[in-house]
Amino acid sequence: MTRSAIELPVTADDRRIAWLAALAIGLTLAEAAIPSPVPGVKPGLANIVILLVLLQYGWRAAAWVSALRVLAGGLLLGSLFAPGFWLSAAGALVSLSVLALARHLPGRYFGPVSLSVLAAFGHIGGQLALAGWWLLPSAALIKLLPVFAAAALIFGAVNGVIVARLLAAPAPDKRQSTPCILP
Repeated sequence: MTRSAIELPVTADDRRIAWLAALAIGLTLAEAAIPSPVPGVKPGLANIVILLVLLQYGWRAAAWVSALRVLAGGLLLGSLFAPGFWLSAAGALVSLSVLALARHLPGRYFGPVSLSVLAAFGHIGGQLALAGWWLLPSAALIKLLPVFAAAALIFGAVNGVIVARLLAAPAPDKRQSTPCILP
C-alpha cells in the first residue's frame, strides 16, 4: 500500500518561527482593530516581534516571520492581494532590506531603538514609494511625508524601547518555578 500524503519533517526552528509568526499575526489583527486618526498611520506592533526575531535568531528567521505575517494578515483581514496587502508587503520588504544593511553597522551605536527607527522609516518609505508609483500622485504624497515621517520616528522609537526592555529582561529560570500541587 502506498502513501498518498507527503510527510515533511518539522524542526524546532520551524515550530519557533510558526509560534513567532502567530504572535506577529495576532498583533497585526489587534492593530487593525485600533482606529487611526490618520489613514495609514499605525504603531507597527508586529514589528516588535520582527525586530526581536532579527536580534535573537537572525535575518532569515525575521524574513520568514515577516512574510508569514503579511500573507496571513492579508488573508485574515480579507485584504489578500488588495492594495493594502501590496502596501504592507512593500513596507515589509524595504524594512527587511534596511535591517539587512543595518546589520553591518557598528553594534555599539546601533541598538534596538535605532534599528527600529531605521526599519520604521524603511517600512513607510516602501509604502510611500509603491503608493506614489501606483496609487497617488507624487504631489499628494509629498504633503503627507511629514506626518508619516513623524509617525515612523515616534512609533519606531517606542517599539525599539519595548524591544530593548524585552531583551534586557532576565529569562525566567525554569529550575526555580514552584510546583503545582493538585488536590
